[in-house]
Amino acid sequence: MRALALLVCLSVGCLAQRPQPCSSPPLMSGGLSVSTQSENLVAFAKYTYDGLGRRIRLSDFGFYDNKTFHLDVLLLYNQGVMYKINNRDQTCLKRRLNTDFIPLAIPKDASHVGQVVLGSSSVPGDGILVNTWTGALQTKKGIAKYVSTVTEFGCIPVSTLFSTNRKGWVVVSFFNNIIGLADPQDLTPPPFCSTARPEEEDQETPTLFF
Repeated sequence: MRALALLVCLSVGCLAQRPQPCSSPPLMSGGLSVSTQSENLVAFAKYTYDGLGRRIRLSDFGFYDNKTFHLDVLLLYNQGVMYKINNRDQTCLKRRLNTDFIPLAIPKDASHVGQVVLGSSSVPGDGILVNTWTGALQTKKGIAKYVSTVTEFGCIPVSTLFSTNRKGWVVVSFFNNIIGLADPQDLTPPPFCSTARPEEEDQETPTLFF
């Protein structure tokens, strides 16, 4: 009987130690980089993320089709609205937001690929334990396959690779992550956006992936 109880305890302990799908903190700030295969896009952005209110602010610069660009956008998924903000000129453009909100989380049906240490495990503090997951997401624009890496403790995003038939692959890498909002005002449209004029739907802008 004792042997059976010991076996059950060991089994439960082993299951508890296996990496489990997780959700990142609902409020985060930091930086990210984006690069794509099919659109010749390379960008670096400051991001503010509100998973509870489904709001994202991205202030980024980069290269799109061999041209330099700068964008400051506020994505309000609950309202289905994107604001393109120009603080220098105090102007604002508004357009429909018809993309999916993808939370910073590992879906429950994701498959665990492996666990590694980024950096070095030889000296305490020189490395960080991360888990890599893979799976597929159903979006409005089709199936998106992904490979995501997050920290073992805290589920802080490290990198994500998305792949779709239409867009090819997209790589997003996160850095300087902060739990919480560095500036909550980043997620509120500036006053001059109250008179924002609509932007033409067919006007091309660098695609932003999160």
